[in-house]
Amino acid sequence: MVAGGTGGHLFPALALADHLKQREVEVEWLGACGGMEEQLVPRYGYRLHTVSIRALRGKGVKGWLLAPWRVVRAAWQAVRVVRHFRPDLVVGMGGFVTAPGGLAARLTATPLLLHEQNAIAGLTNRLLAPLAQRMMVAFPGSIRGKRVEVSGNPLRASLVTSQPDDERAPRLGEALRVLVLGGSLGAAALNRTLPEALGFLTPQARPTVWHQSGTSKYEQSLAAYASAGVEARVEPFIEDMAAAYRWADWVICRAGALTVSEVAQAGRAALFIPYPYAVDNHQLANARYLVEAEAAEVMVEADLSVEGLAAHIARYSTDPDQGRRRLEAMGARAARRFPSDATERVASACLALMERRR
Repeated sequence: MVAGGTGGHLFPALALADHLKQREVEVEWLGACGGMEEQLVPRYGYRLHTVSIRALRGKGVKGWLLAPWRVVRAAWQAVRVVRHFRPDLVVGMGGFVTAPGGLAARLTATPLLLHEQNAIAGLTNRLLAPLAQRMMVAFPGSIRGKRVEVSGNPLRASLVTSQPDDERAPRLGEALRVLVLGGSLGAAALNRTLPEALGFLTPQARPTVWHQSGTSKYEQSLAAYASAGVEARVEPFIEDMAAAYRWADWVICRAGALTVSEVAQAGRAALFIPYPYAVDNHQLANARYLVEAEAAEVMVEADLSVEGLAAHIARYSTDPDQGRRRLEAMGARAARRFPSDATERVASACLALMERRR
């Protein structure tokens, strides 16, 4: 398993690794020195090997000049790992560490399966796609070709096998429930603007809020809600996301590939506020895949204002029963936009390539 750099690559890879492990597949991990995978992967019980590689994009002219040497060095490090472990398959889940992992697969004649999480494919996957025996994509059209299959994003088992919506029994007259997510690191625009926007609403139109602030923005978010005179449940990080999605009527969040996939899997309506500095503006493209099917809404950060956000929330929260019905219809459309068995689809493709290798 080759993945690292961000949670958007690591968590789908971990979901896939856990599924393969249940099918009695031995999984070893290739990551980058200094990446978050060094802490995360061993906690999940996988042996981690690392290579010396860093992100190539956004590093200026010097970074690009040094890039070929760094990739070649990391590729030979990866080749040593592959030759020692002798896997039946190399699975690249995106991110810059996939470059040396994919090249090592080619140099050792090991089958390669790649997975692309975003609606706009990353540079590494675009370059490696011709070398792969199989290319799985979460969003249709992100990469095209005969060996490409739309699979969706592998998700944690707790989200896929979530319990029935007992917590969403009819709640006539109850305030709308809004789940706010900015990713595990939080989103400054949401943490700052949302409390003020809620303060603009009358108490009768104000929804009940559960807000994941990110650890570094926790105190700041608490202060923002207190300053706005708004009560909210604020947590640095929500451990049980399945329970959070079951609780929510509406999700206001960034549009990372994993968040978009989780929201759709949970069958929830969302207002996406994409991170504007994502590479290739891929978060906006992720959001638009649901928006074009009237399965979500999007508000770009450049247009985000306290008054505008307050007005948008009020469209659903002023009459919560009617708003809830509209949001439920939107969430039902979202649930139909991705395969519900993404982890199984990718795992089956892996097993088929492994069987062919044997």
